[in-house]
Amino acid sequence: MMLLPWRGGAREAEPGVVSFGDLALPLLPSLYNVARWLTREDGEAEDLVQETLLKALRGFSGFETGTNFKAWIFRILRNTYLTSRTGLAAMRTVALDDELNENGDAGMRLHPESTIDRRTPEMDLIRLRDAASLQAAMEKLPPHLLEVMLLSHVEEMKYREIASVLGVPMGTVMSRLARARSFLRGELEMQGVFSREGHK
Repeated sequence: MMLLPWRGGAREAEPGVVSFGDLALPLLPSLYNVARWLTREDGEAEDLVQETLLKALRGFSGFETGTNFKAWIFRILRNTYLTSRTGLAAMRTVALDDELNENGDAGMRLHPESTIDRRTPEMDLIRLRDAASLQAAMEKLPPHLLEVMLLSHVEEMKYREIASVLGVPMGTVMSRLARARSFLRGELEMQGVFSREGHK
């Protein structure tokens, strides 16, 4: 399972003329990539994306033009996954820290997103050193940590967008990202890919 390098490419819709296809088609590789990571199976990922697109198309009349379509359709993808058999089983366990962090948005006022460096030295080093080891480590992430890593580091969504997709406060997003990075760092240290000093 590889992270798709696809980025951008969405063509600008003319003002006042926005079709579902114009908005959804450029996001297909991203939707499939996240679905593949969540389901861990090609066929299930394809089914998940297809069901997501059908639900999004049916509900498109309720989509407010000018709002964030990417966050909207990814929220549909996630909700569709959660109601699937695989998603229900995977999402039964959520860390208690998340529930205790519901006041985390107060921390966001102290640390606005623009001041937080999402390209941490650890993540840059991990990407450069060993893609296969990173993939193996990511496959061990619990689902609620994996999804924030995918949305933040692969889809490059802002914290506010991720919070909207997941239906959690931004403080919870930040907490999950911190724990996911720490988990990956620990896994890669055990594999010898990454040391605490940042050297092999």
